[in-house]
Amino acid sequence: MTATLRDAVAADLRSITEIYRESVLNGVATYEETPPSEAEMALRFSTITGNGYPYVVALDERGAVIGYAYASAFRNRTAYRFLVEDSIYLSPEARGKGIGKALLSELVGRCTALGFRQMIAVIGGAHPSSIALHRALGFELQGLMKATGFKHGRWLDTAFMQRPLGEGTATKPTEGVYPDTLHRS
Repeated sequence: MTATLRDAVAADLRSITEIYRESVLNGVATYEETPPSEAEMALRFSTITGNGYPYVVALDERGAVIGYAYASAFRNRTAYRFLVEDSIYLSPEARGKGIGKALLSELVGRCTALGFRQMIAVIGGAHPSSIALHRALGFELQGLMKATGFKHGRWLDTAFMQRPLGEGTATKPTEGVYPDTLHRS
């Protein structure tokens, strides 16, 4: 399956909401148990993009949204300003076809260009395919927290993975570059 990647826009929110709804109801990537409304997803989208973080969608050959990914703050304390957390969600028909890898690669490139130095993946359910995807793109497992969530009648572990972006920790970041201008809430 080939996909075209582009910036997400407000018109994509219905599809994004449906993809996330399916993940909430059937998956373990998110620990939410009640799918948020389209209005709530619009608020989340505007907060992420309004703070300057990248938000990307994958389109199939018909132009339908089949996945999305975004970066956001890992924590809101200013010392974390060079660190981002990735999030990736795919429609069931897009899974296992390289779409997640394409989205994550795009996100890594965009975040590097913006001056971020580290990317974190917080993998709900410590899902093996998500771990493999991140490992394939240079992430290393940093830790596993046992039984952090209870969903679908079972305890779930959470995996933390990390990769450097750009120069990583080899140099001090230049103050005044893009991450310093993010509007942190």
